[in-house]
Amino acid sequence: MQQLMQTLHQMVWGPWTMVLFLGTGLFFTLRSSGFQIRGLPYWWRQTVGKVISGEENGSKDPRQAFDKKITAFQSSCTALAATIGTGNIVGVATALTAGGPGAVFWLWVSALIGMATAYAETSLGQKYRYRLPDGAWQCGPMVCMERGLGCKSMACLYAAFAVLASFGMGSMVQANAVSETLRYEAGMKPDIAAVLVTALTAAVIWGGIRRISRMTSWFMPLSAGIYVLFSVVVLILCRNSIVPVLLQILKQAWTPGAAGGGVAGFLFSRSVRYGMARGVFSNEAGLGTLAVLHGAAEDTTPEEQGMWAMFEVFFDTIVICTLTAMVILCVGRESPLVLYRNLDGAALTSFCFSRMLGRYGGILVSCSMAAFAFATIVGWYYIGQQMFLYLAEGLHAGKNVESLYTILYLISVYLGCVSRLEFIWIFSDLVNGLMAYPNLLTLGLLHSHVTFPSGSRRRGKSEPLP
Repeated sequence: MQQLMQTLHQMVWGPWTMVLFLGTGLFFTLRSSGFQIRGLPYWWRQTVGKVISGEENGSKDPRQAFDKKITAFQSSCTALAATIGTGNIVGVATALTAGGPGAVFWLWVSALIGMATAYAETSLGQKYRYRLPDGAWQCGPMVCMERGLGCKSMACLYAAFAVLASFGMGSMVQANAVSETLRYEAGMKPDIAAVLVTALTAAVIWGGIRRISRMTSWFMPLSAGIYVLFSVVVLILCRNSIVPVLLQILKQAWTPGAAGGGVAGFLFSRSVRYGMARGVFSNEAGLGTLAVLHGAAEDTTPEEQGMWAMFEVFFDTIVICTLTAMVILCVGRESPLVLYRNLDGAALTSFCFSRMLGRYGGILVSCSMAAFAFATIVGWYYIGQQMFLYLAEGLHAGKNVESLYTILYLISVYLGCVSRLEFIWIFSDLVNGLMAYPNLLTLGLLHSHVTFPSGSRRRGKSEPLP
């Protein structure tokens, strides 16, 4: 079974998939005249700047209005909760082990180009979203496929892949990471950890998107801020290795390795394949999930939500993933012993932090991974729920279908805690690719409906909502 999954993974994440991701991102980058880079001061002021200054909702504390409606800041925190997960710690370490230091460069490429893709898919989702009878928003790539392309079958196919992803990448992978962390740090048995994690998940998700967003609005800034702070401390301690490591990353990024020379060898190279795949696993740009998470925001515009999506990809990959990679590579250069311990994933990251910060370094990594993983479980529940409800709507299912998905999701969380998921990363990468194909195709066909802030593209201005 694992061999079959690996074969399918290589097919789905072959050279043409890389071309599709890069091509889509480059297209929107050129169409916006590089808005994600050139317009960084502008979109930073329109997103994080408004939160810091207290402009959002006219409140010094943007969390005060959360009881009544879902704001752009709230949607962004929920999106960050869904994207900042084990991929930022385990995935980056795996990418370095499998693809070498050059994989970091392709993480950056994945992020910079993915920022344009994230803007496009999120703003497009805002334009095609619609309200359900209960007043909630229905938003996401499946809505664009149905209403924009008139292709209900493609929409249902995408939704089905997304439901599978919610059980794999969204719950089982993350729950397993939390369980392993509790076992390693607290000696907690997997079955006890499973009950604890499942109960905490149920307590949050049964309150719906409002309770999820209230939790993520304070939880994500706190947990991510702590991880960034201690990562910077480690890099300060290893400051003499930063420049050599950066040069090593740039040098090895262009080495095709055993795949052979030429363009084909380059596209098949381990650095590109693992760097891009882990980048997508981490920031989810191109999968369409960001559009779902931003769909619940009120009193907003497609452009505003698109800029928030760009910030999320930037923070997730350029900041968090890069810090993880730099810590591993810099500590590895300062302490060559790291390179000979045959460590991978969380164990490698934890060892590097512990090497510089002592026992507290390992605890930091464990707590951060558990926090990120739990937040992802909560955030991905909303994504999977929306996809499941969309499929159920097409089948004219009853109202109890929402409770059915909630129960299935909690079961997957429990199973993730008590099971050994040896091929789950391959499965998650596979489903990511299957989600990406219809989403990127839709972006290409509906590209003329994607608008950028006035003056940020070569022709035309920002258009009002249809």
